[in-house]
Amino acid sequence: MAAVQIAPVAVRASVAAGTVYRYFPSKAELISELIAEVSRDELAAIRRAADAAPGPSSALAAAVTTVAVHTLSQRRLAWGILAEPVDVDVSASRLASRREIAGEIATRIDAAVRAGHLPAQDTALAATALLGALHEALVGPLAPDNLEDPARMRDAVQTVTLLALRAVGVMDARARGLVVQQTLLPAAKALVGA
Repeated sequence: MAAVQIAPVAVRASVAAGTVYRYFPSKAELISELIAEVSRDELAAIRRAADAAPGPSSALAAAVTTVAVHTLSQRRLAWGILAEPVDVDVSASRLASRREIAGEIATRIDAAVRAGHLPAQDTALAATALLGALHEALVGPLAPDNLEDPARMRDAVQTVTLLALRAVGVMDARARGLVVQQTLLPAAKALVGA
């Protein structure tokens, strides 16, 4: 993100630099729009996966798995959007992106709580904690470097999804079943291109 410059963006888009400036008067606005667009796409994918699930617990598992798969399949982009140091202020866009995705996860946790599948809890706080844990584990400074291998990616998705489900109160056996049955296999296939 720090290396983004308007002139190369214009060349790649086959437009004049002035055209880029007409739509994005500053580098901050250009990067902010990139963050917003990537976030909209991720949010739509999370909703599609969760809405296709047969129940609220499966929907939560699908939402978490989708976040993990998107993060792992585009680690460099995820890092840029989440935390890469940038020479312009894009913190508002970053925060809005996280809030929207955390809000969607909170909605899924809340539905599982209302259905009696999870204990009562502060769903907004739980969703924020889950999203932070997913991002830190998969692209943060402590994330493993060797997650490019499809088997390691699949294991990482399974591990963080199980962690998230257990954290909000899904019993272990049920959590494992949700991951394997509902979300891990389709997500893993998509991740490895099978």
